[in-house]
Amino acid sequence: MAGNYTISVGTVGGGLSVSPDGGETWNRIRNPLPTECNIRALAVDPSNRHRIYAGTDSGLYRSDDNGFTWDYLESPMDDLQIWSVGVDPDDSDTVFVGTRPNAFRSRDGGQTWESLDLGVRMPCPIGIPRTTNIIVDPRDTRTVWAGIEVDGVYRSLDGGDNWTRLPDLGPDPFHGDIHGMALKPGPDSAIYCTTPFGISTSNDEGESWELHEFPRFHAEDTRSYCRGMVIHPDNPSVMFVGNGDTIPGVTGAIRRTRDAGSSWDAPQLSTTPNSVVYWFAANRHVSDIMVAASIYGYVYVSSDGGDNWDKLQKEFGEIRSLALTPNE
Repeated sequence: MAGNYTISVGTVGGGLSVSPDGGETWNRIRNPLPTECNIRALAVDPSNRHRIYAGTDSGLYRSDDNGFTWDYLESPMDDLQIWSVGVDPDDSDTVFVGTRPNAFRSRDGGQTWESLDLGVRMPCPIGIPRTTNIIVDPRDTRTVWAGIEVDGVYRSLDGGDNWTRLPDLGPDPFHGDIHGMALKPGPDSAIYCTTPFGISTSNDEGESWELHEFPRFHAEDTRSYCRGMVIHPDNPSVMFVGNGDTIPGVTGAIRRTRDAGSSWDAPQLSTTPNSVVYWFAANRHVSDIMVAASIYGYVYVSSDGGDNWDKLQKEFGEIRSLALTPNE
């Protein structure tokens, strides 16, 4: 049964594909995005339910119609890898883009851009660090969070002008290999980061961290690898983490908590993932729908808030990003 929502899938080497009916049919975007480009970042504007940003290796693009037509945004990022996009929930004209390394900021809807020096340490264990996550804090939009692969968590308290590196998440450098990041609002707010070791939680604005590790898939695995994560838009105590034996890996799982991380389970998937579950998409305007993808091309949709997940018939090459938008 066709869904009244749109799924966008960004790939490495396969550009962007968009489904207007919840995964029943698909359109390959061919212009102006290059058909074989790498899209590591898709982000929906919190204040404009149909606006999507796509970060590629050939620049930044924006759609105002659920991903079916796109405009190229002239910027200094054309020759950089874009890994993340964050939009101010109170001001759609303020956009942050995480690159390799550091980041950029626009205060006029993408007409002009400023380079932001986060102060990341170079080189890191993977060479040049990647800004894999940028979150504009809805509690106070002057606060901006950045997750770095591999250099931990950075925070700005003045809208991105100045940045501070927060304390290490653990003793191993790869405890600071930030893959996914989310902020839980409310009176018991928390910051979450996923790494190759698991999910780390801070209840004191990033000053200290507690690590939770998931079960290993094989006896010989050194750890249970984690990638993307998402908080349920209707219930901030419900979260999902993408998990696998390694990256890319040969199997994976979705881990879920319904009590803000105190306990975890693994919801039912119709088909076992063929690799690590890499990324998620959710949207408060279609809050019962959740989308997940394995890095090697499986797309899963849940229509009951994350209790059950069905694999779509369509498969892709290497998936790196997802977006979910309502049709109405």
